[in-house]
Amino acid sequence: MKNQAAYKMPLFDRIFKPKTLVLANGHTVQQPRSRMPLIALLILVLIYLSVKLTGFDLSIIARRGHQFTVILSQIFSPDVFNITAKAFEQAVLDPAAVNFLSIFDGRWWNALWYTMNHSFAPNVFKPLWDTLRMSILGSFIGSTIALPIAVAASTNINRNKLSVTLIRLILNIVRTLPTLVIAKIFALIFGLGTYAGTMAILVFTLGVITKMMYESIETIDMGAFEAMESFGANKFQAFWSACMKQILPTYLSYCLYALEMNVRAASILGYVGAGGLGLLIDERIGWRDYNGLGTVLVMLFILVVTIEHLSQYLRKKLS
Repeated sequence: MKNQAAYKMPLFDRIFKPKTLVLANGHTVQQPRSRMPLIALLILVLIYLSVKLTGFDLSIIARRGHQFTVILSQIFSPDVFNITAKAFEQAVLDPAAVNFLSIFDGRWWNALWYTMNHSFAPNVFKPLWDTLRMSILGSFIGSTIALPIAVAASTNINRNKLSVTLIRLILNIVRTLPTLVIAKIFALIFGLGTYAGTMAILVFTLGVITKMMYESIETIDMGAFEAMESFGANKFQAFWSACMKQILPTYLSYCLYALEMNVRAASILGYVGAGGLGLLIDERIGWRDYNGLGTVLVMLFILVVTIEHLSQYLRKKLS
């Protein structure tokens, strides 16, 4: 009876009274009304308001949507693979005779090699190398600094609530800033180039790795750590001996994952002058050279896939 008296009927059921059903034995039960019509109405209202506030217009998509496929067709036809008539002429190969079996013909490879050398691809190698260097160096330094900060931000290691709160507050601020904003700030401080990009990736990696690591540290078994402290070891000695072995595979896995993310992120930092492929991508889009843009994206795709497969292989070994 007390539970029934304490029960407070939801506002929806007070407005839309439940239906009373009579059972075969003469007892009655209350069947609440379905909330689905109200939910559907709210969704429709939100969609309508979103369309009005954003100025979304389906007629624009109907008129200009075909341009999307036109641009994509050029992007997916990078000039690095478009063998020109001059390339066939240089290789002494008849374009009409080219078929699947041509891949076994050295002249076809000569034509492809000539095309690659005269495409936009040679201009991509240095920015691509800069992107890789920024990613690796920024990830390495950021991951290295992140570990001691993560230890200091863990409540089961650091019992000082004030310092833990302060460290986590600073980390939240760091993670709130987008990588492009961080890169822009460093470009203004240190000048244009890969140094600003490396610093931006370092800060981004620091924020991400630290967050994931202190959450992992707080879940480990603390028995050995407390035993080491009881024997007179300081916190560093106790953590290194008792906890490091527990978190090392997870830590290295997070570092590899951060490297994967950073290769992708570094490719657009050139938009704010932080070096890498971003400047080339912006330049090709500005010149409407979508075939050249396709070449940049193909080479970036190869790099990202290579890094990702290597990272997955190493993570499997760690696990």
